[in-house]
Amino acid sequence: MSESKKDLLIAVVQSQDAESAQDGLKTLGMTVQRLPSVGGFLGRRNATLLIGLPDDQREQAEEVLRQNCRQRVEFIAVPLESAPLPLPTPTPITVGGATIFAIEVEYYEEI
Repeated sequence: MSESKKDLLIAVVQSQDAESAQDGLKTLGMTVQRLPSVGGFLGRRNATLLIGLPDDQREQAEEVLRQNCRQRVEFIAVPLESAPLPLPTPTPITVGGATIFAIEVEYYEEI
């Protein structure tokens, strides 16, 4: 058991950003586990990164995620409501970045 204060960051990132974010975090000596996930809105592939770190490294981890997980504009096809034929119209949407959840860990054990 460890007595030092720890945080668990859960970061949901786009799959194309996951590897560079994971590499950046590991370069700083952080423990990272990658889980595949799927977004609910567009059904696109994501990655969920579980990042264990001391409380004092949280800002560093967030900065690495900020540098490696970019927002992008993509286009999805949406049919026009008043059109006589269902012609899809490209509609821009912003995707990407990172969604980060921080959890303070009271207890953990390495066995």
